Amino acid sequence: MIIIKSKKEIDAMREGGKLLAQIMEQLSGIIIPGQNTFEINKLARKLVFDNGGFPIFEGYGAPGNAFPAAICTSINNEIVHGIPKKSRIVHDGDLVKIDIGMTYKGMITDMARTYSVGRISTEAQRILDTTRECLDEGLGTIKAGSKLSDYGKAVEKHAKLQGFSVVRELVGHGVGRELHEDPQIPNYSSAMREIILQEGMTLALEPMINAGTHYIKVLGDGWTYATKDGRLSAHFEDTIVVTKNGVEILTRV
Repeated sequence: MIIIKSKKEIDAMREGGKLLAQIMEQLSGIIIPGQNTFEINKLARKLVFDNGGFPIFEGYGAPGNAFPAAICTSINNEIVHGIPKKSRIVHDGDLVKIDIGMTYKGMITDMARTYSVGRISTEAQRILDTTRECLDEGLGTIKAGSKLSDYGKAVEKHAKLQGFSVVRELVGHGVGRELHEDPQIPNYSSAMREIILQEGMTLALEPMINAGTHYIKVLGDGWTYATKDGRLSAHFEDTIVVTKNGVEILTRV
């Protein structure tokens, strides 16, 4: 069931989303060569609590295999859900994806960014730029009365024009009262049941774009998704609210 949020709920998400975006901005400053992803997570967790929030990813999942950190840190061919570790070092030339979610005043916002570290390859820069553009292309289709499928078509079209592929097994989602709510939101043209957007829907839109094929695999930790061919991947995500005339992005400063 798709939940239409109240004004009070959207106000809480708006406030929480702004704080989350500011936290992400602070994290970007320590994504440097020689840093380990455990320390990035440590700072993220502190900042979330310091701002009156709770890291929603921490402890998420089935008992015995709950996610152990406040953020996901995925590097290069890792797509999403990478687990922060002291042994996972950031190097010059890396693409580092940070995914973070926070509960604030009872409501959840979720966002992700891909960061370049030092001097990156031409292909890395192209996929980073293209993935950010895919999100913006998709956002341009969102408004009350529009078809949700138009979002996925716009994302896929832009990715393919640049010679890249769209991850198909992982999708965006509704968000707010829970981390993952209806509807599921493919980043590609899909045969799923059509949904007409309504004012007050809150969605987490998140293109995941691969340099090679769209095929993926799960690594040995049971959480991290990576490209099957070992090539690069990028990820951008924003939490948004659907409005009468378009979209309000809640997770940008």
